[in-house]
Amino acid sequence: MSSLSDLDAALLDFEAQAPRAVGAKEAAIRERFDMSPVRYHQRLNRLLDSADALAYSPQLVGRLRRVRDRREDLRRAARPTEQPDG
Repeated sequence: MSSLSDLDAALLDFEAQAPRAVGAKEAAIRERFDMSPVRYHQRLNRLLDSADALAYSPQLVGRLRRVRDRREDLRRAARPTEQPDG
């Protein structure tokens, strides 16, 4: 039995069919979920680490995890490296 809430399932369903244009997606998020895009992405990112989300939509969750990981790798690579004191 899944402990995925109705809202979490709706977020995943939406993400699978969401508009690709940033402005359109943000407007759709506000209209459909009555939440800010920031709050939506925070919840979605937590959801991506859930085994229930993976069971619900394995291809989508796998793809979104890969996208998230690539973005994090790019952010890490763009950070200046710290020089040891000396």
